[in-house]
Amino acid sequence: MSTSSQFFRPLIILGSVIGIAACQPQAADPQDAFMAKFTPYCGNAYAAEVVADNQPSETWQQDLVVHIRDCEANVLRMPLHVGEDRSRTWVLTRTTDGIDFQHIHLHEDGTPDAVSPYGGHTVAIGSADMQAFPVDDASKALFVENGLDVSTTNTWIISFEGETMYYELTRPGREFVVAVDLSQPVAEPPAAWGYTE
Repeated sequence: MSTSSQFFRPLIILGSVIGIAACQPQAADPQDAFMAKFTPYCGNAYAAEVVADNQPSETWQQDLVVHIRDCEANVLRMPLHVGEDRSRTWVLTRTTDGIDFQHIHLHEDGTPDAVSPYGGHTVAIGSADMQAFPVDDASKALFVENGLDVSTTNTWIISFEGETMYYELTRPGREFVVAVDLSQPVAEPPAAWGYTE
């Protein structure tokens, strides 16, 4: 092989590698990928159960159903039905700097509960399978105003593992985890309180 051929061969290989890399799709933003995780389940309802609770109560011993009801471009709304109580809706919103997660609590007539909304916003990029939402300042103020100071250290986590979605509330001394079985839809529940249909 000539000297010039030896010189150009590495350049040809390098150029090929760069060309191949340029044709590869860019890695998806983990938070966009996380929001996209819900797409196959949109419009369906799924059975759920409490799988960890170090402060158990009768409330959470009822049948649980999560309805992944509304999937808009940047907003997901998921009513959580607890027995006949249809007051709770989880709302995920893709923002310019992360994902916001809020809990909406409404009375049967559609009016908001005194402690609503509350939640948090991501402070880390997370992953396609897990996002954490430390309590935000507005929620801290709302908790203090309503005598719920213990909740000012809340972090909520939503994660996916196989065909299960997990909702977790954690703070010092508190663990509460709901597992949502995404493997099989269940009958759609009545509209959550606050919905007209």
